Amino acid sequence: MGNAMRILVADDEDRIRKLVGDFLSRSGYEIIEAEDGGEALRLATADPVPDLIILDVMMPVLDGWTVLSEIRRQNNVPVILLTAKGTENDQLGGFRLGADDYITKPFSPSLLVARVEALLKRGSRVNENEPICGDISIDEVAHVAYVKGKPLELTPKEYNLLLYFIENRGVALSREKILNGVWNYDYFGDLRTVDTHVKQLRSKLGEAGNMIVTVRGVGYRLEVK
Repeated sequence: MGNAMRILVADDEDRIRKLVGDFLSRSGYEIIEAEDGGEALRLATADPVPDLIILDVMMPVLDGWTVLSEIRRQNNVPVILLTAKGTENDQLGGFRLGADDYITKPFSPSLLVARVEALLKRGSRVNENEPICGDISIDEVAHVAYVKGKPLELTPKEYNLLLYFIENRGVALSREKILNGVWNYDYFGDLRTVDTHVKQLRSKLGEAGNMIVTVRGVGYRLEVK
């Protein structure tokens, strides 16, 4: 396949591996397969590392959670979890372990291909060593923010808030707009939630936190000098 991107499809069901593999092959990707968690972990961490991994949660030998946890000790390859379980707790658990996306069975193969393409495209735009806003840099694939190359310990909401400020740098943002942009329109919480998170984010950013300025009567603005 030459320079085609390599995708590891790890699932104990032959039928699923063939279905996913066929669709991705048609889109020009090179496919490697694993039928249990042990083989998945070996292929996920072998040189060369796959460009992306589609990982089933319920597998023999090692389950997907264990495999994902071990992968994250060694690299930041994008991982899409594939599982029959669709509860919010399962999804949150996957994201906490470092999953980049989550698809529940049964799924549309076309949707899976679209998610794969979006993740690979996003990863190709990211260079964690290159500051994108003052001293701040972002690795969107690993969901990590850096200040002067040092990783920050941000909660998912703090990370999303920082990303929202960067995407809207120089724009005065009302608390309502921030709430809608970061917490989504279905959140009916107190506007003070925004103030609390901004305060925490400023603190964790250190000196770089001074870029988030308060705009009287409006809200906040990320100011890059």
